[in-house]
Formats: sequence, structure tokens, C-alpha cells
Amino acid sequence: MPHLVILYTKQLDAELDMGALCRHLADTMLTIKDGAGKAVFPIGGTRVLAYAAAHSAVADGSGDHAFCYLNLRMGRGRSESVKQQAGEVLAAATRNFLEPVLAQRPLGLTFQLDEGHEAFDAKIGNLHAVFAKR
Repeated sequence: MPHLVILYTKQLDAELDMGALCRHLADTMLTIKDGAGKAVFPIGGTRVLAYAAAHSAVADGSGDHAFCYLNLRMGRGRSESVKQQAGEVLAAATRNFLEPVLAQRPLGLTFQLDEGHEAFDAKIGNLHAVFAKR
């Protein structure tokens, strides 16, 4: 954790560089600090994944309407103010990146931040160790 998942209507692939948006949001996540100046999100745990919907129905079907849903899920333990700050920073980064698309077409855009309440949470792998050495 944290995982930022982007679900979007597939016509957006022709209108923006989704890989660049993923990198932009991951880089933005890594700049967010808490009140003590500590990184809110660990480098090795930061992931941004995007998936185009194979099928979709947006609004009333009267036009070529697009939609993009972003959900950041993170583990518990951060203060309410840190969660609010992270949400605001990432929502603004998303809006700024998508501004050219918003200026050209109807686009629904939703950004949500959820905090996990896991019944089970296994972290298996060695990615964190790569960045612990830095």
C-alpha cells in the first residue's frame, strides 16, 4: 500500500498518455510529506495502475462521454489531516494533468481516497528492501 487504481473509459487512450498520468501521480504521491516532514507514502509501496473499461455506459448515451475514476487505497495509521492533504494534492495533480482533455470533451472525473480495514493483509515480495538500502 498505497495503491492508486485508475478505471477509465477506453476512448481516453487516444486522448491522453495514461502511462504518463500514472507516473505523474506516483511522483506526486512521493512528494507528500506529513507535518514532521516525513514521506506519507513509502517508495516501495507506491503503485499506480490504470485499466481501460472494455465496456462502459456513461450518462444517458447521448454522446461520446468519457469517465475516469481514481481510487487511492492506503493502510491505516495516517492522521485525518494527512489523508485530507494527500487527497487534495492528488486530486489537484489529476485535474491539472487532465485539463487539456477537460477543455476538449465531456469527462466525468472522480477521485476517492479509502483507508483499509483489512481482514487479512499479507505483504509478500522484496520491493521494499530495494529502497530500504537507499
